[in-house]
Parts: sequence; C-alpha cells; structure tokens
Amino acid sequence: MSDIQDDIEQLQMKVAFQEDTIESLNQALIQQQKQIDDLHFSFKKLSAKVSAIEPSNMASEKEETPPPHY
Repeated sequence: MSDIQDDIEQLQMKVAFQEDTIESLNQALIQQQKQIDDLHFSFKKLSAKVSAIEPSNMASEKEETPPPHY
C-alpha cells in the first residue's frame, strides 16, 4: 500500500511541477506578445514619420520621359 502512496505522491509532485512550468511559460508568452505589440506600434509610427518626411523617389507617369525608341 505504501508503494501506491509513494507513486501517488510522485505523480502529485510532477503535476505541481508541470503546473508551475506552464505558468512560467504563460508569463513569458504574455511578455513576448506585449513586446511584439509594442514593436509593431513603434514600427507603424516610424513608418508613418518616414513616409511624411521623405517623398517617393519615383516620378509619376506624367513626369517620365518616354524611352528613346518611341
């Protein structure tokens, strides 16, 4: 009977360890997702600023001269 009790205690310890590990992984995942969201927001802001500062280098079709073979 004590063997069964020992097995049950070992299983309980393993379950407790797994629950702790899952919680740690969950917290890490939450933190990483927050970092991704922050970076995404920063990238959008930076992209908008660059677009506003620097006009496109491409000329419009009206400004393009036709190639010499036309």
